[in-house]
Amino acid sequence: MTVDGGRLPPPVVRPPGNRRALPWVLGSLALLLALLLGLGSLLLIGLATGATGLAIGLVAALLPLPLYAGVVLWVDRYEAEPAWMLAASLLWGATVAVFVALVVNSVVTFLAGPLVATVVSAPVVEESAKGLALLILFAWRPDEFDGVLDSVVYAGMIALGFATVENVLFYGQAAAGGEVPLAAVVVLRGVISPLSHPLFTAMTGIGLGLARQSDHSAVKILAPPLGLLCAIGLHAAWNLSAGLFGVVGFALTYLFVMVPALAAAVVAVALALAREGRILRRHLADEVGRGLLSADEYERLASVRARLADSWWALRRGGWRAWRARADYHQAASELAFHRHRVARGLVTDPHAGAVDAAYLQWLQRLADRRRAAAG
Repeated sequence: MTVDGGRLPPPVVRPPGNRRALPWVLGSLALLLALLLGLGSLLLIGLATGATGLAIGLVAALLPLPLYAGVVLWVDRYEAEPAWMLAASLLWGATVAVFVALVVNSVVTFLAGPLVATVVSAPVVEESAKGLALLILFAWRPDEFDGVLDSVVYAGMIALGFATVENVLFYGQAAAGGEVPLAAVVVLRGVISPLSHPLFTAMTGIGLGLARQSDHSAVKILAPPLGLLCAIGLHAAWNLSAGLFGVVGFALTYLFVMVPALAAAVVAVALALAREGRILRRHLADEVGRGLLSADEYERLASVRARLADSWWALRRGGWRAWRARADYHQAASELAFHRHRVARGLVTDPHAGAVDAAYLQWLQRLADRRRAAAG
């Protein structure tokens, strides 16, 4: 908890004369385009469901979204991603990716039939549209991608946005008198398989994350397309089982394809968390000798369990402000360690990298001083 109850902002280091107008203009245009495509998607869905079905679908799809998003965000225990990038990821999935999928899949359905659209077009188009957002974010802000974990989180948010709007369509059609009752559709999509889309797109994220954290050229080249192919394959198997083989095929695919894929994703996340813990240990060790961190603070910063315990203790002892201050302290230490990790790997070419390091150190020092003053 800070002495004055206020929060310290993270450091921002920019070269002199950096022009910031262009990113704002491009971002505003991109946001406007996304909103227009989102409105277009809702219009197309409304034509298929009717106004009442659309309203029911929106309520049923949006209500559990915070819970699903919380599950995705929870896995990123060491270095929380920027809120605006997470929001942009969610927005892309809910607008751009959905609109592209609705248009292309409708055309394929008209030309080749619903089976081809479901098993071939939908997996390829939807996973490509979601994966494109990952590539754009990676190209735009590579410093926010340190490995598998970051890519999986962004992939999960993109896919959640897509799945939420897709659920509006399915729930709305059921509410409008579809063959399957609304309750059954909600149980299937909202309870049994609410994270199917995030699981599919996580494969793309894992591939991109492996390429980011590897120093081998073959991995950098092959991992992203292989991840995308895995995402498409999982998606196709899921759609095929549900659309062609009925309940038995669905159950078999769920048990023998989806569950192993989920287990593999969990293992990948666990390994990524262990890797990030090692990064913190390696790049914060010098701060113990300099007195910025105590030996106990150093050990706790590199442990997920200890961080969770610290946050829970701060919340119980000092409420929301204490919890927020502890989260800021954890974030500052992580930002410093991961910045140093990128510099050590040669991924940062910014001539101001030293100034960024100094700014993170100052940020961490001020947060540590305020926290200790409040405790004392």
